[in-house]
Amino acid sequence: MDEIEARRDLAAAFRWCARLEMNEGVANHFSLALDDAGQTFLMNPAGKHWSLLKASDLVLLDASEEPDGVGTGIDPTAWAIHGALHRKHPGARCVMHLHTPYATALSALADPVLPPVDQTTMRFYNRVSIDMGFDGMGLGGEAERLAGALGNHRVMMMAQHGVLTVGSSVAEAFDLIYYYERGARTYMMALQTGRPLNVASAEVAEKTAQQWEEYPDGWDAHMRGIRAVLDVEAPDYAH
Repeated sequence: MDEIEARRDLAAAFRWCARLEMNEGVANHFSLALDDAGQTFLMNPAGKHWSLLKASDLVLLDASEEPDGVGTGIDPTAWAIHGALHRKHPGARCVMHLHTPYATALSALADPVLPPVDQTTMRFYNRVSIDMGFDGMGLGGEAERLAGALGNHRVMMMAQHGVLTVGSSVAEAFDLIYYYERGARTYMMALQTGRPLNVASAEVAEKTAQQWEEYPDGWDAHMRGIRAVLDVEAPDYAH
């Protein structure tokens, strides 16, 4: 993986999340493994607002060694959660964790499952891990439990906490978290009407989910489009 382009993709994802108000102040974190073993990874530093984050700001870490600066330059919950995920899931090249408004609202429900009520929510049918074991901030045992709860899925709903995605690239992980938030928004807005939901059959939901997975060039095109806008409007992200 070309580190320069990897940094630019990750920085673009941070900038775009800030524009969409999917970030939470300077909290939440993305990481991207650079080596074949999935252990050396980039992550955003503590305290840097996403709307200003540049490719060169990203910190290079080793999942096998706790770095200096945890609690100052490196957020302790970020290190705990992302370090554990990269150690346990070397194939999860990119890890994105957000407290987005609608996914987090969904995580606050007694049943945080996203049902297949439209084309977007159907993308995630039977493809989301659910962690119901929230036990405080993502430190120590909490982080290790989250890494185990992910299983073989690429999306994890973290009850009372938020949402997490993993992907083979920044483009894939971002596309997943973007559309999961869009799906959660549709579902939460539909619930607000108080009217009965039109939930798809298992057959239609699974068919649609497979069509999403087979859709050509989807997430890469999404990332190219984001970077094309930033190249014009905020080219410093790539520096």
